[in-house]
Amino acid sequence: MKQYQKLLLGFVLGVVLGLIGYYFLPEKSYPFMKLFTDFCTLAGAVFLRIIFMVVVPLLVSALMLGVFELGKGRGLGKVATKSLTYTLLLSFMAVIIAVSLTAILQPGVGVQFDKEALAKNQGVLNISKNVQAAKTKPWYQYFTDLIPQNPVDSAARAFGGEIIALMIFSLMFGYALSCYTQDEDNPFIKMLDTIFNASITIVGWAMKLAPFGIFGIVFNTTYRMGAGFLGNVAYFALVVVIGLLIQQFIVYAACIKFIARSNPWEFFKSCKEAYVYAFSTASSNATLPIALELAEKTLKLPPQISRFVLTCGASANQNGTALFEGVVVLFLAQVYGLNLSIESQFIVVLMSVLAGVGTAGVPGGSLPLIAILCVQVGIPVEGMGLILGVDRFLDMCRTTLNVSGDLVIAKLVSENVDQETLDNLKESA
Repeated sequence: MKQYQKLLLGFVLGVVLGLIGYYFLPEKSYPFMKLFTDFCTLAGAVFLRIIFMVVVPLLVSALMLGVFELGKGRGLGKVATKSLTYTLLLSFMAVIIAVSLTAILQPGVGVQFDKEALAKNQGVLNISKNVQAAKTKPWYQYFTDLIPQNPVDSAARAFGGEIIALMIFSLMFGYALSCYTQDEDNPFIKMLDTIFNASITIVGWAMKLAPFGIFGIVFNTTYRMGAGFLGNVAYFALVVVIGLLIQQFIVYAACIKFIARSNPWEFFKSCKEAYVYAFSTASSNATLPIALELAEKTLKLPPQISRFVLTCGASANQNGTALFEGVVVLFLAQVYGLNLSIESQFIVVLMSVLAGVGTAGVPGGSLPLIAILCVQVGIPVEGMGLILGVDRFLDMCRTTLNVSGDLVIAKLVSENVDQETLDNLKESA
């Protein structure tokens, strides 16, 4: 059985058995289910911990090596410019889809809820606390925070919001290396290459546990929520999923077909393993090692380009998140009966695009930014309690689109850099 089939089997079994357990084997009546869910938690936690364990060394080594190779081969400027252009273009299209769908389908019209109870929701209280902290920060602090004062400390706190600062350090250091030396045999370059390959080896070990880890994660989620976890705001969730599907199978497919001049369906088929991984873990960072290996070995993309695009894209290209944020803000505006002006809708579009570039690639990483955006356009932040019940499922969906977008951009850049740049990259490899 192929690896992606094992992953898919683990996911399907997790859903089916989780639903059976939810409806027929409740924990109160069957105490042994507590032990079973504990084992599932263990399997999922071990699997994710192994993956997350190598994200920082993999990200730092891949970015430094990628920028070193691009800078040495005089291709960094062209690749970075094309990557940024495609990222902003696709994110902008995702948000336009979100705004258009929400305006047409109006999922928030007629939603009834208890405002007082919602405001006391613990998840809402945590989000509100983060928003207050963000509001007290001066504007220039957002820019200075991008430059790490201590890269080692940023690496230690990478999953607490410091991962972009760590990426900035890796980009600058990699480019400085290309200015300092052109020698592939430089001991530091060899060390980075060794770290990268060792990280990929550890990922290979995690892949053996992946079907069991994914089963455990999905089983526990389904067992706790049952089939009704979409019930409260099913229409809202449907609008989000429709938007994600349009972005994937119309926008991305058109880009692969007309810009990369390739068969989009063959491309999507080649990426299926990364999609299953992204959907199951709901984390772009956790999927990064698999995406890097897939880009180089299956898609046959130039490693200098794929390492740069994918490692940056894990946190800087969040099309699915941008689309989700656009739908959420307009959905909540409809729920509260707020008629946003053209200026406010423009702010939603602009900030959703920018937030999609700066969202942490971990489960739930978009919620604080959505809260800030709600405050910016005058929507009560407690309204976010309406979507918390379905956020995990939608996080899985939008993460899949995020990862797909990274691979699409890597393909677009690889197919559209000029021949001279490709030749320089090949010579420098």
